[in-house]
Amino acid sequence: MLYTAKAIKDYKLSSLDGEIGRVKELYFDDRHWTIRYLVADTGNWLPGRQVLISPYALIAVNTDIYKDQIEVNLTKKQIEESPSLDSDRPVSRQFEENYYGYYGWPMYWAGPYTWGYEHNLVRERAKWRESIEGKKTWNHHLRSTQEVRGYHIQATDGEIGHVEDFIIDDDTWTIRYLLINTLNWWPGKKVLVSPQWIERVSWGESKVFVDLSRETIKQSPVFMEEFLLSRDYEDALHRHYNRKGYWVDELVAK
Repeated sequence: MLYTAKAIKDYKLSSLDGEIGRVKELYFDDRHWTIRYLVADTGNWLPGRQVLISPYALIAVNTDIYKDQIEVNLTKKQIEESPSLDSDRPVSRQFEENYYGYYGWPMYWAGPYTWGYEHNLVRERAKWRESIEGKKTWNHHLRSTQEVRGYHIQATDGEIGHVEDFIIDDDTWTIRYLLINTLNWWPGKKVLVSPQWIERVSWGESKVFVDLSRETIKQSPVFMEEFLLSRDYEDALHRHYNRKGYWVDELVAK
């Protein structure tokens, strides 16, 4: 299913033997726009350190008005004994290597695809494989959804608004869309833009450039936050922009 990052924030994180905290924010990489870690607010349990949970450990997102939570396939002891990262330190490559080595997961940057040797997220160890193309590492940089929220969106002919949220697929943990608030340009309408349609991002200027005109974006299907994002809506959105749906490539990759 598709969820907004804001909706997932503050969800309880339930380990195999008890609650470990709540979702504080999410880290994604700036190449594949895929969530690499949920950052947990553990309260007084593990103070002074960042507790990162990889999608490899996520079992399910439960949306229940009385029990919104994400199930984590780890014990509290496993998490407590995992490599420690100070809460005020950035996530380094060395930390990630230690982290993935500790859990025995394939490193997502150690192959040409979104999840290293796989196009899609594979949690079963028996299905992990080596790439037939050999090892192709790539340099990744992690970004916080909190940091990028508020970035300005620049169309080919002017600014159209700012990033308000992210829409995430909990099957692959890929960011499918940026939710753009056009309040200062077009009051009352919010639009979706796929990361695949981004031309470039100026991280220094806090600005996202898209290869689309303001008018083309204005004529896109209206997005209503109160309704679930359906495949019919996604079909209409991709037809409007004359772009192939992401699900087409993923079916081919399977």
